[in-house]
Amino acid sequence: MTSTFNVRDATGYEQLMGRWSQKLALPFIEFAGLADGEKILDVGCGTGSLTFALAKAADLGEISAIDYSAVFVEAAKKRNADPRIKIGQADACALPFGDGTFDRALALLVLHFVPDAAKAVAEMRRVVRPGGVVAAVVWDHLGGMPGMRMMIDTVAALSEGGRQLRSRYCFQPMMRPGEMKSTFVQQGLADVTETELMIRMDYQNFDDYWIPIAAGEGPLGIYMATLDTAERMRTDVAVRDAYEAGQPDGPRSFASVAWACRGTVP
Repeated sequence: MTSTFNVRDATGYEQLMGRWSQKLALPFIEFAGLADGEKILDVGCGTGSLTFALAKAADLGEISAIDYSAVFVEAAKKRNADPRIKIGQADACALPFGDGTFDRALALLVLHFVPDAAKAVAEMRRVVRPGGVVAAVVWDHLGGMPGMRMMIDTVAALSEGGRQLRSRYCFQPMMRPGEMKSTFVQQGLADVTETELMIRMDYQNFDDYWIPIAAGEGPLGIYMATLDTAERMRTDVAVRDAYEAGQPDGPRSFASVAWACRGTVP
């Protein structure tokens, strides 16, 4: 499996998205369900936003966390002091676990970066016992991420490359209403439910918002890295103007919506 998410530095990722995935982890856990003593798999653990939230949410028996990125795995291992948590590098489309190993398999902000998302869902289903739960959540890039769409729509107005970026960003896998639910059903899961989860992304100022993107983190950072110096400066100015919206630089808050889906293994 390859991943369409670009990560250069774990610290940069935390500023770009990790702090928000930590907030999203809490309502996602409530939606996915959890019970003491269970064995849980965190698919695409990143720096551990969901992994460590799970450890606090219940008296679990074991948490296995995997990610495709060696950078993420190393960062998560450095954070881990819980003997129940085991972290390793693995492919979401070829999970290194036996059939029915876990009570639940969860994926936080992962499936939209997996080129064969249906295969990843099938693998999550395979490693969960009958009666267990598979659950995932992804951002609604098209209609639910105004903070990111602010940048995306700005660069789309500047160049053809920006328009192409917008098309890729807005229509990643699993993001359209009902798309994850349909995939879960197709992969044989039962009692499938899809809902919306919302958090707020609060930024101290423009630099707090922009620095990790300008440094090349994430899909938006990949685009920035392709620009020459003049285009980068033009983009910086335009996105700053969009962020400030005619007012002095300072705090801004954006409501951010994600699609969440849950199903039971027959």
